Amino acid sequence: MSDVFVEIDAVSRRFDVSKPLVTRLIHREPKQYLKAVDKVSLSVVRGETLAIVGESGSGKSTLANVIVGLLNASDGSVRFDGHLTSEKSGRELAPAIRRRMQMVFQDPYASLNPRWRVGAIIAEPIHAFDLARGPDVGRRVGELLELVGLHPDDAKRYPHEFSGGQRQRIAIARALASEADFLVCDEPTSALDVSVQAQILNLMKDLQDRLSLTYVLISHNLAVVRHMATRIGVMYLGRIVELAPAHELFATPRHPYTQMLLAALPDVRMTGRARTKVSGEIPSPINPPTGCHFHTRCPHANARCKSEVPALLDGVACHAVHEGRIAPMRVTASA
Repeated sequence: MSDVFVEIDAVSRRFDVSKPLVTRLIHREPKQYLKAVDKVSLSVVRGETLAIVGESGSGKSTLANVIVGLLNASDGSVRFDGHLTSEKSGRELAPAIRRRMQMVFQDPYASLNPRWRVGAIIAEPIHAFDLARGPDVGRRVGELLELVGLHPDDAKRYPHEFSGGQRQRIAIARALASEADFLVCDEPTSALDVSVQAQILNLMKDLQDRLSLTYVLISHNLAVVRHMATRIGVMYLGRIVELAPAHELFATPRHPYTQMLLAALPDVRMTGRARTKVSGEIPSPINPPTGCHFHTRCPHANARCKSEVPALLDGVACHAVHEGRIAPMRVTASA
């Protein structure tokens, strides 16, 4: 059995954001495309948590949707456990493959049907994939509720009767109802109170150990990533700019963008010391900068950065790093 569970090869995703045809003909304007994901290549190892981090608008959620088949890739391919999935829609995938990959969405207030009881919500994947019938469905729903820290009697209640953290537990139970072993979690704690976030993260880690789950975790919260991730991919304007084991990335970030993100983290030990601010805003993906997308905000950019796209070599896509013009930033471990 291969250690590579999910393989993403040069995946791109474009959206047509052109004006209506008549308007374009009158003004003689060409079609416009928004490239949300730009030739991303990643592999996810069985049993790990691969985190994708970056600012809003960097393409993280679009990549997540492409991985699970909610969006088709414009270019490139996605393979799940050796099976090519990117050229088929979710309905066209074989049920045995489709049921093994599930998604936990960001907002538990929106991802659960408010008109259905919790038991029906969790039972839906069981019915869809014909995993149980009759009284066995109710028993399985009760087991899943207990697995995520709720009571089997909660199956009779509606989503609005639960807190945000409890709703996210229900969403996780629904994802596990199809006996999935690969979960893509898109900002699973960002809609929750800080006091509840740690409970959900600890639950996810516990379930990963007990059920041998593999996670792709989408987040902009570096504290969440530090707690959960095995490896981290830093994404900027549709591209992966750095990929490294979590402990290495937090100890010695190499890409200037990663260094700026980590320098912005609150740290009482940095009081009174100079920090590199994350200056500027992420450019428009409709008309991105040439060359390295980050060169408009990078203090180390030169002419090559403005004209040539850096390759992801040794885990970092940066001409300045490849040329030895900047060194990794040393970060003291947090207490």
